Amino acid sequence: MDIARRNNVTVTGNPQGRTVVLAHGFGCDQNMWRLTVPALSDDYRVVLFDYVGSGRSDASAFSEDRYASLNGYARDVVEVCEALDLRDAVFVGHSVSAMVGVLAAGMAPERIGAHVMVAPSPRYIDDDGYRGGFSADDIDELLASLESNYLGWSAAMAPVIMGNADRPELGEELKNSFCATDPDMARVFARTTFLSDSRDDLKTVSAPTLVLECSQDVIAPREVGAFVHAAIPGSTLVTLDATGHCPHLSAPEVTNAAILSFLTDLR
Repeated sequence: MDIARRNNVTVTGNPQGRTVVLAHGFGCDQNMWRLTVPALSDDYRVVLFDYVGSGRSDASAFSEDRYASLNGYARDVVEVCEALDLRDAVFVGHSVSAMVGVLAAGMAPERIGAHVMVAPSPRYIDDDGYRGGFSADDIDELLASLESNYLGWSAAMAPVIMGNADRPELGEELKNSFCATDPDMARVFARTTFLSDSRDDLKTVSAPTLVLECSQDVIAPREVGAFVHAAIPGSTLVTLDATGHCPHLSAPEVTNAAILSFLTDLR
């Protein structure tokens, strides 16, 4: 199988630099990183891709069985890394992709040498002693709405997820990204994302890790960032002066600065 075509892999930046892999979240694609790539390209080799079922990936490669678990998306990551023969790459994962990166590193630790987690959440549903931001009923309602009227759900939820109501063009961009995703494939990814529980997987992370949270984020509240930071020994937690769940779009300057500072310290 041509992995580069399957996952619409793009390689750019400095071919002599350390490789940074940028991984998008649910309903998005690699274009969501377009404001981050220029900040990295001078010094780092940058790899972007689309998960199967997202962006310009090969939709014929989609399998509901495979992608009903985050392990299926992690296998995408590992296979992209293998196809490019990546070693010791820095994996930058947005939202659910942060947990996908953890799973991928567990499958192939030689491929991923550090993590940057942008607005991560290991579990979206509240639990005893844990606040994920949503009740089980909230998630059931969210998924039922998504499955019954995906376009309507996208129009309603994108501005909420993006935040920054004073900049409606950001919510519109996210809505368009959601709407460009096949509804059946989005349904599988949504259920996999919002019903996942990766809290125990965080304990397996030993690589240097930067956790980036936003000062206000309805999808991943600050209690979640604190939990992720506490669960990963030696991790660094940075609270960005940003609102919403997509700081790489809404506040690229501070997001890029935090990532670059972390990358510099890795040298």
